[in-house]
Amino acid sequence: MNGLVVLLWSAAVALVLIVCGIFVSLVMMDRISLFGGDEAAPVATQPGVVAQVDTSYRVLILNATSEKGRVAEVREKLLAEGWSTDDVFGSDGASQEFSKTTVFYVEDADEGAALGLADVLGGVDVQQSDFYAAMNDSERPQLTVVIGVDEATSDPAAETPAP
Repeated sequence: MNGLVVLLWSAAVALVLIVCGIFVSLVMMDRISLFGGDEAAPVATQPGVVAQVDTSYRVLILNATSEKGRVAEVREKLLAEGWSTDDVFGSDGASQEFSKTTVFYVEDADEGAALGLADVLGGVDVQQSDFYAAMNDSERPQLTVVIGVDEATSDPAAETPAP
């Protein structure tokens, strides 16, 4: 009987330690936040940065939704605003969905153009990141638009399968 009690206590302690370890790991990886998080925090811009539509930038459009044709829609909108057909290109395939449509820029000097592009697209988020910098195959500056599921035009749950 005494051995069974020790075994149960050991299992309970091990379970508590495992759960605590997973929780601490998730907090450290910013997967969860303890105190409400910063999801509602506005995007910080540098003082004095003014949004300006600059059609000299190349624009890469990536569709991170399950809807096909979203790149063509955004491309047409940019072409109507004065971008050259050679400077706006993209990919309709996505390996995973992205939650919010975002314009990414690399250098601090590109922030005004990114804000202007975000305004053209309806006030989407703007974020500085060099993640997409490797996709620029020219010396000209490039902005990257990732279309998120917040811009989806159809509700996948409402669609009925074809017979």
